[in-house]
Amino acid sequence: MTTSLILFYIMLLISAFLYASVGHGGASGYLALMAFFSFAPATMRPTALLLNVFVSLIAFIQYYRSGYFKWNLFWPFAIASFPAAFIGGLISVDANLYKKFLAVLLLFSVVKLLGVKFKVKEFEVRQNTALALLIGAAIGLFSGMIGIGGGIILSPVILLMRWADMKQTAAVSALFIFVNSLAGLAGLFSKGFEFKNEMGIMIGIALVGGLIGSYLGAKKFESPLLKKILAVVLIMAAVKLFTT
Repeated sequence: MTTSLILFYIMLLISAFLYASVGHGGASGYLALMAFFSFAPATMRPTALLLNVFVSLIAFIQYYRSGYFKWNLFWPFAIASFPAAFIGGLISVDANLYKKFLAVLLLFSVVKLLGVKFKVKEFEVRQNTALALLIGAAIGLFSGMIGIGGGIILSPVILLMRWADMKQTAAVSALFIFVNSLAGLAGLFSKGFEFKNEMGIMIGIALVGGLIGSYLGAKKFESPLLKKILAVVLIMAAVKLFTT
């Protein structure tokens, strides 16, 4: 095993840990790492979605057990996003365009990791179902195309709309990511995608990080130093994507 591969696995563990701690599957982080370590774009999307499925499910279970999940908030997003994510998984994106989309997406993750918070005192604003359906469909389509679960986009939308607080948003986002990732994978598998052996190792590492991160995240855990380290990696990956 090479030094670069060991470093990749360590960063993968940290990514799964940190993203799961805030109710996310971590696809944007996994994609950034794979871009930084020069993985082929054709491999990046299915691998990120596959890791997302496992980590987001673990995160959801932990937040659900802590009583933060709101079904009425979740279903309008999910019912529209699932078919849209499947369609997105069927769409082949030009490699250069894919890299630019991903680079922009990584900046959302950086903002999240560097501690930008939404201080919402009155979060019980009634959810607009029609608007939630439109948002879910748009995020689902984009998620399937890029290879993410969409939580990094959905979370700030929910908070800005004041439809839920931070913990409830994390719980809803985790299940939303799980559903979208499954749909995106289904689209890819329908095109003949094959599972590779090294993905099994990556799943195992992500599961360990996700289990620990989601458990501590539901208990109000914070790790500023690790988040800053990952943010630097994401910025470097974004720069690499923009310039190659």
